[in-house]
Amino acid sequence: MATSSPAASSSTTTSTARRININTRRNMSASNTEEQTKTETEAELIFGKFKISKSQIFYESPSDLTAAIVNLRPIVPGHVLVIPKRIVPKLSELTNEEYDDLWRSVRIIQNALESHYHAGGFNVAVQDGKMAGQSVPHVHVHILPRQEGDFERNDDVYDKLEDWAPTRAMCEEKQRNKVELEVPDDDDRKDRTTQMMEEESSLYKALMGTEANI
Repeated sequence: MATSSPAASSSTTTSTARRININTRRNMSASNTEEQTKTETEAELIFGKFKISKSQIFYESPSDLTAAIVNLRPIVPGHVLVIPKRIVPKLSELTNEEYDDLWRSVRIIQNALESHYHAGGFNVAVQDGKMAGQSVPHVHVHILPRQEGDFERNDDVYDKLEDWAPTRAMCEEKQRNKVELEVPDDDDRKDRTTQMMEEESSLYKALMGTEANI
C-alpha cells in the first residue's frame, strides 16, 4: 500500500490554502464591487450636501437636467422639491437650458399633483439665496398643493416656508439665526403715486436695456 510522504502532504496542504486565499480575495473583491455599485445606485442625486437615493426621486426630465424628489419634512401633503441636477445656489447661475427645463418640469409635476390631490391652488416658491431664507445652497422649487382650510390663516404658509429646512437640526439653526422682516399692517401701508411708479418703471427699463423689448 503506497503512502504519501510528509513533504508531499505539506505541499498539498499549502497549495490548497493558497487556492482558498485566492478565492476568498476574489469573493471579497466581488462583494466590495457589488457594495460600491449598490451605493452608487442608491445615491444617484446630490441635493446640496445630501445624498438622495433613487427611491426618493420620482421624476427626471427627458434632458436629464432636472429631477423632482419627495420631501423629508413636508409642510402639506404633496409638498415636493424640483431641483436642477447641477448644484448651483441661485437661479441666475443656471444656464438658459437648465432654467427653462426646471420650469417646464415644475409645470409637469404641478399638473400631476393637481390631479392626484384635487388641489384648489398651489404655492410655488423659490428662496433664491441665503438672504431669501434658502437653507440648502442648491436651487430648489417648492411645490405645495393647497386645500381649503389647510392653514388657519392662508398666509401662514409663508411663515412655514421661511422656517423650512430638510432636517430638524437645520430648522433649529435657522430659527436661531432668523432675522424678522418687519412688514407694516395693511392699514399702515400707503399707495404710491402714479408718478412714483412710472419713475420706478423707467429705471428698470433702463436696467434691462435692449432686453426690455419696449
